Amino acid sequence: MSLARRPFNFAPGPALLPEAVLRRAAEEMLDWQGSGMSVMEMSHRGREFTSIAEKAERDLRALLAVPPQFRILFMQGGGLAENAIVPLNLSRAGAVDVVVTGAWSQKSAKEARRYADVRVVASNEADGHTSLPPPASWQPRPDAQYLHLCSNETIHGVEFQTLPDLKALGSDAPLVIDCSSHILSRPIDWPKVGLAFAGAQKNIGPAGLTVVIVREDLLGRALPACPSAFDYQLVAENRSMFNTPPTYAIYIAGLVFEWIAAEGGVAALEARNVEKSALLYDALDGSGGFYVNRVAKDARSRMNVPFFLRDESLNEAFLAAAKERGLLQLKGHKSVGGMRASIYNAMPLEGVQALVDHLQDFARRHG
Repeated sequence: MSLARRPFNFAPGPALLPEAVLRRAAEEMLDWQGSGMSVMEMSHRGREFTSIAEKAERDLRALLAVPPQFRILFMQGGGLAENAIVPLNLSRAGAVDVVVTGAWSQKSAKEARRYADVRVVASNEADGHTSLPPPASWQPRPDAQYLHLCSNETIHGVEFQTLPDLKALGSDAPLVIDCSSHILSRPIDWPKVGLAFAGAQKNIGPAGLTVVIVREDLLGRALPACPSAFDYQLVAENRSMFNTPPTYAIYIAGLVFEWIAAEGGVAALEARNVEKSALLYDALDGSGGFYVNRVAKDARSRMNVPFFLRDESLNEAFLAAAKERGLLQLKGHKSVGGMRASIYNAMPLEGVQALVDHLQDFARRHG
């Protein structure tokens, strides 16, 4: 299938990339800017790749308006590994508070218990992870080393529309956010954040790269058991070159950052994401119950939209008909079932409209 006729890929991650980025990468595959080398062949300490990595870092800092007191680290292991790397760096084997809002924050709490005294200070488990516990109900501990939350839950489709102000809750603990599935889709309120991390494979680039943005005063706290390659201070001191970084993934991420800037930056993409998600949610809500989204309206994710058919015996027919239309990877996560449309930054409005057309046509034929 040619690039001009590519289907719309609603995969939750690894997810679609902007077509312009794929074309650029293809053009530079064998020879990056006259170097005679593919980026995959370059020394990570050579002049060519160093320039790629430094530009990617500068562009990301500009796009997210990252303050100077934060360090940007390019690491490996994915968001799942950060569930261990964060407590190894920040917990001091003491108290860690976690807000559970879905599958990913549950994993975070479970993993952190291997290294720290973890307490779940708020949870939406009672309603099936379909709402967000109001911050006023949280009970953070005064001795907590940090409070962890997943600001967008990929599986359950809940998203914090604003980040909590822990100081207003009487806590001096830094806020750690796993923003893997909505990074660069909206601004980050940095005065409220101590550390943000994101696996790249949803809104940044291919799997293999993890971005960590950490406040400088949180460096140098790693437990003795922390592997050197995962010690934030060592990684920061070595400009993400302590060990061989995921070079090609950093290169692709840099191209994505350039694409975002060309599209108007994070503010422009946020406006587009609001429009895309509203279009899809309106179609689901207006289906007369043929489709159901169970997430509270004030907690709905702009990036990951889970939904169910009223008659789930039609699931396979729905997916087959979607594939015929060039709408791919709409099956929901195995732990919750149903359907899920991930509409990250690279998903154009035309893709969401094509999905809405399918939703409406399928409901007319089977309702």
